[in-house]
Amino acid sequence: MNDKIDTRELRAEEVVAPGVRRQSRVREGRPYPLGATWDGLGVNFAIFSANATRVELCLFDPDGEREIERIELPEYTDEVWHGYLPDARPGTTYGYRVYGPYEPTAGHRFNPNKLLLDPYAKQLIGDLVWDPALFGYTIGSPEADLSFDKRDSARFMPKCRVVEAAFTWGHERRPRTSWERTIIYETHLRGFTMKHPAVPKELRGTFSGLMHHEVINYIKNLGVTAVELLPIHAYVDDSYLTDKGLRNYWGYNSIGFFAPQPRYLATPFVNEVKEMVNHLHEAGIEVILDVVYNHTAEGNELGPTLSFRGIDNASYYRLAPDQRYYINDTGTGNTVNLSHTRVLQLVTDSLRYWAQEVRIDGFRFDLATILGREPHGFDEDGRFLDTVRQDPALSEVKLIAEPWDCGPGGYQVGRFAPGWAEWNDRYRDTVRAYWKGDEGKLPELATRLTASSDIFNKRGRKPWASVNFVTAHDGFTLNDLVSYNDKHNEANGEDNRDGHDNNLSFNYGVEGPTDDPAIRSVRLRQIRNMLATLLFSQGTPMLLAGDEFARSQHGNNNAYAQDNDISWIDWAGIDEDGLELLNFTRKLINLRHALPILRRGRFLTGVYNEELDVKDVTWLTPTGDEMTPEHWQNPNARCISVLLDGRAQPTGIRRRGTDMTLLLILNAYDDVVKCKLPDVTGGQSWMCLVDTNQPDLQDAPEFAFGDEYPVTGHSLLLLQLKPEVPKKSGDRKT
Repeated sequence: MNDKIDTRELRAEEVVAPGVRRQSRVREGRPYPLGATWDGLGVNFAIFSANATRVELCLFDPDGEREIERIELPEYTDEVWHGYLPDARPGTTYGYRVYGPYEPTAGHRFNPNKLLLDPYAKQLIGDLVWDPALFGYTIGSPEADLSFDKRDSARFMPKCRVVEAAFTWGHERRPRTSWERTIIYETHLRGFTMKHPAVPKELRGTFSGLMHHEVINYIKNLGVTAVELLPIHAYVDDSYLTDKGLRNYWGYNSIGFFAPQPRYLATPFVNEVKEMVNHLHEAGIEVILDVVYNHTAEGNELGPTLSFRGIDNASYYRLAPDQRYYINDTGTGNTVNLSHTRVLQLVTDSLRYWAQEVRIDGFRFDLATILGREPHGFDEDGRFLDTVRQDPALSEVKLIAEPWDCGPGGYQVGRFAPGWAEWNDRYRDTVRAYWKGDEGKLPELATRLTASSDIFNKRGRKPWASVNFVTAHDGFTLNDLVSYNDKHNEANGEDNRDGHDNNLSFNYGVEGPTDDPAIRSVRLRQIRNMLATLLFSQGTPMLLAGDEFARSQHGNNNAYAQDNDISWIDWAGIDEDGLELLNFTRKLINLRHALPILRRGRFLTGVYNEELDVKDVTWLTPTGDEMTPEHWQNPNARCISVLLDGRAQPTGIRRRGTDMTLLLILNAYDDVVKCKLPDVTGGQSWMCLVDTNQPDLQDAPEFAFGDEYPVTGHSLLLLQLKPEVPKKSGDRKT
């Protein structure tokens, strides 16, 4: 057909359902762009389905409560059903009914009795209400999912809304922070402001709440450069949670890849998201979204029919050879089929929408191994990964992989292509184990401190490819890591069976909170140790929101369903210890910004440079001697000094401050260790910048070469070389 809009007027059916009688003009429209697109004169509707036989557009009243019209899309082009409504405009509320075979054993699950969400919808209104009518089969039938349910699901479904995309960005400029300077702050949009005293109650837990000036000032003054938000795409509260009075808090249960979660909007206007981004950009803060493209909320063959399943099940999902069942590499019941061209288009269109229209600065991909998995297994040059890498828009934003899933060959840390950064769980586990006092951790610790070159130093990748973290949303907070030996997930209603058991945590004598000053002292010092280790390591640091003032989840290491005080940040509950820790964290972040050698653009090698007569990194024993193979192999060794020589910067990339030489000392022993301070050419003494046993250390006290610094048990030091004062040209020896 001709892609130009046909001016012929077609008529909707006179009567299509009880109470749905009104007629409307409809034209053929265009097959592109997919979704509902307002052009100033009307709205074009386009939806992909390769196997449908008919598609109806269902229009609802503004609140989405009453279906007022049902219109058959008049045209089918390149497997896209489409139509144009000149009478529609922004605010139009709609959904789809899709006809086709109901043959689960052939992969088809069409059921026009089920109202379906548009995969390209930019806004959803209303909540999903769990009811048997949501399922394409009859619950309780002996035939299970092979049965067919005729109940109408519309009144239990959220609805789609046509939006006006125009937004005034003003003088907004993307911060475009380089990877080397990036410090990520992982947080939850809702939980960050739900208890913030400065945010008006009606704005708490929303995009408007996060853009409040006091919230932004806090983030900016902390010194981080990017906020990474847990999923904000529209998602579903699982029925097994709502039955227990809980709901999905983290949001890893997407049902729409373009629409924001409705409960995160304080206003009826979806552009509230853009406004939040605009305010954060004005403060120089990037926005990274945690995105879930690996599965949807429709679950396995016994799940509800909400969108993709009813539109074209055989195209959208990876199916087992018998076609009835789903491949479950995600552990959530289904796996999105990114090997299908139109499904790949859906995901990349979504990414481009957020990157270009909403101006998001980067994405963290949940279970990213699945995105690179083809039918033959994970492929670092798979279709999705290649598509993103060559895309002009997406190749310019930050791309972060969670490089594992529960499918075959699911652990792929270090296997993603150049241009990608990856969550490094090897870093997390090594740092936790070292500071806990586990034996034999020095060799791996050294590698993790230097951006895990054993994993990432290939194909021209840079140290920033290693996203270092000690804690994240999934697991203990930093406070709980040093306060609990065991998880305490009783509030989840799963008899404490959920969540990780191997947390590499230690409570130092008492399980949970205590008033014992000795235990509190060592716990706080261990928190400072891990924060300092994180921020002084090569690579990209990621800090979990609240760790900077010792936030606790009361031992819950899987708070995915805790949309309450367990997960929300308690700003009013920050005590003196928390404030002291906050100031200490700011100091660490400021030092990372001020000392470029802590964030080098090239991997440290420890190889002697004959031209410069120096090594970029030297590993020393407490006696000041260079580590030997025997030292490295000693399982009882728990103290090491790391000499970072600023003179070793490669020619041509020297920058102001790069010549700073630093000494990092880490002592995981229980007792004091006297560490000899090395003699370094070009310096006259050592200045102590950080001692985690003295968090309020001031004025950088100086120490002479050869001095033995008494490093407290479970503590970390950072010292800076004070350079020699150059002699004046007129000076003469006498």
